[in-house]
Amino acid sequence: MYYVIVVSDGTGRTAQQALEAALTQFPRIKPQVIVRPGIRSAEQIEEVVREAVSYNALILHTIVSDEMRSVMLRISRKYNVEAIDIMGPLLLRLSHHFKDIEPSEKPGLFHKLNEAYFRRIEAMEYTFRHDDGLRSHEIDKADIVILGVSRTFKTPLSIYLATKGWFVANIPIILNIDPPQSVFNVDPGNVFCLVTNPKHLAQLRKSRHEHLGGTTGNYAEYSYVAAELKFALRLYRLRPKWTIVNVTGKSIEEIASEILSLKRKKQDF
Repeated sequence: MYYVIVVSDGTGRTAQQALEAALTQFPRIKPQVIVRPGIRSAEQIEEVVREAVSYNALILHTIVSDEMRSVMLRISRKYNVEAIDIMGPLLLRLSHHFKDIEPSEKPGLFHKLNEAYFRRIEAMEYTFRHDDGLRSHEIDKADIVILGVSRTFKTPLSIYLATKGWFVANIPIILNIDPPQSVFNVDPGNVFCLVTNPKHLAQLRKSRHEHLGGTTGNYAEYSYVAAELKFALRLYRLRPKWTIVNVTGKSIEEIASEILSLKRKKQDF
């Protein structure tokens, strides 16, 4: 049995991926891979090297600290263990190429970038699954819950916020129909209620009404729009801890920025 010990001052995922790629060239070899993440001291390095001795293992490491890489080199030589430095030569060559700019040597930065990326993916998936009142029983898991009548930009706003990593659910408000009970059970600091000018909204709805061939009934009529907005506003005011946001004449980016600013202020209290 062959052994390889993957060592990193971060998660070790980079070294694992490099090893997996290299092992495809040795299809008949299936080594036992041991991962030792978070190695950041001389004592930890010596412990790992001693472990390598016990298994007669090869060490593969992606330590970003120049000091700790030197320690690894010294201790592995002391115990006659072969240690392959994946990160050091690459950082050195990049530093020279970038006119001797030194690397930050902060462990785990790549993992943090990946973490942020996957957070955005999860946020997008959550937001699509909870658009326009879908799965309303799960909205307690949302970072932001958006309420609004039709054509107040709930969906595009939700998607935009999701691209920033926020888990968003949006619930439509319809004239004389109570929203799901779950809305009243979530943290009120996470609920943002959209309002707009009725004339402006009626015009937006008229465009949609015409696009759909005039099949939306009184959906775009000013009297209906005004009544629906009044109903929504009355509903919002029953919960004074909910936040009302006027979206009239604002871009999606402006509305999102306002919501996040208001959310931060609430968290600071």
